[in-house]
Amino acid sequence: MPLLSESSSSQLSILYCIGVGLYNAFLHPLRYIPGPKLAAASRLIWAKHQRNGTLSKYVTQLHEKYGEVVRLAPNEVSFTSGETAWQDIYGLRVGKCDHGAYLKDPNWFPLPPNGVNSIIGANEADHARMRRLVSHAFSEKALRSQEYIIQLYVDLLVQRLHEQIHGNTIGVVDMVKWYNFTTFDVIADLTFGESFHCLRDKTYHPWVSMAFQTIKSYGFISMKRYFPIWAQIVKLLEPKAALRLRREFFRFVDSKVAWRMSMETTRPDFMGFIMRHQDEKGMTVKEIESSLNSFMVAGSETSATMLSGTTMMLIQHPDKMRRLVDEIRSHFGKHSDITLEEVFKLPYLDAVFREGLRMYPPVPTGFARVVPPGGDQISGYWIPGQTSVYVSQFPANHSSRNFTEPNSFIPERWLGEDARFTGDKFSVWNPFSFGPRNCIGKNLAAAEIRLVLSKVFWNFDMELGT
Repeated sequence: MPLLSESSSSQLSILYCIGVGLYNAFLHPLRYIPGPKLAAASRLIWAKHQRNGTLSKYVTQLHEKYGEVVRLAPNEVSFTSGETAWQDIYGLRVGKCDHGAYLKDPNWFPLPPNGVNSIIGANEADHARMRRLVSHAFSEKALRSQEYIIQLYVDLLVQRLHEQIHGNTIGVVDMVKWYNFTTFDVIADLTFGESFHCLRDKTYHPWVSMAFQTIKSYGFISMKRYFPIWAQIVKLLEPKAALRLRREFFRFVDSKVAWRMSMETTRPDFMGFIMRHQDEKGMTVKEIESSLNSFMVAGSETSATMLSGTTMMLIQHPDKMRRLVDEIRSHFGKHSDITLEEVFKLPYLDAVFREGLRMYPPVPTGFARVVPPGGDQISGYWIPGQTSVYVSQFPANHSSRNFTEPNSFIPERWLGEDARFTGDKFSVWNPFSFGPRNCIGKNLAAAEIRLVLSKVFWNFDMELGT
């Protein structure tokens, strides 16, 4: 029996790819969802933007052109219709259980190096079991007991900033760096009982640099899952150092978990609460390692990015900054008066916090879920089973369909003072996700960000450096 030549095989492969692309674009069950046909035909355009770091910008442009529902890839649909999509995808609603659970898309949540899912990537049953235990570490009561730890590092941040001015009234400081020093020190101390000492040493700890590289590696892991046949090609494109450092960072977390578990202390850090409430239905050591690794990444760089972006926007809008500074300095007579309880009483600070997260959401794309096998209705569209769906946060927050002057930093929109913003769809704003699997650390993040902004702007006047 004659064998196909290499030329014939190549031609058949090309014809097959063309056929699959035509099917995806014109015959697939998602063919009626708005979006560019090239994106519907193949995931290659998505992969290009994922590789270049332009995915959220690209998705934003598509939503402005095609509307609130856009097909981004053959089996992926993005929503900015937050008023309905958050509830339909992530929430609990009548009839939803008839279709089955919207499980997390495994392509978006790679397994940790130890092969065991964290609380973030766990299935529904494991997530409920882990959350029951971990929730003690993130409760209001726990936050009150952890305040002295957070205050310690925010005060050290202020001290270091004063030192950077060298006794003069004016100094140039890289706030992005100092915000990262602070958030990494706070989350490390709360996670392991010991900080990275970035603020003390005035430099990044080597393991913090690893954390940055760990974040970079996630996109390539997803690409390999989406293109298993081309995995070797993707492997050539991925940053080898990032993947190596991801494994090293996880080994570091393992060692810190083992060290903390060996300590006999009632300290109110995450491990203290987990160990105190651990029982036969608790978490395995590997689950703890994976989850604390996730907390380290999720609770550090994201907060620093929001602080950096919000500070920049305030400096670029002197009237907004002056209003915030006046509120903070009139409410607090001295630096030591600034407490977690008090910072939550400041309405304009709350508006700045919300507007900052609208402009700079922690996850700019979305939290991908898989539609259950029978399919379901999302924002008025029937979406077939096994489709990856999510609310794209950056596009939703910057959509002219959801917010007036969406690309402008206007904290006043959250105060109800200006009639221009009465039509804004504030229910779209869910920076910490929505439903029973929303971010467990949202109260900690809200407290830390408010405290940092309050103490920094109580102590310093700012303008953009040259």
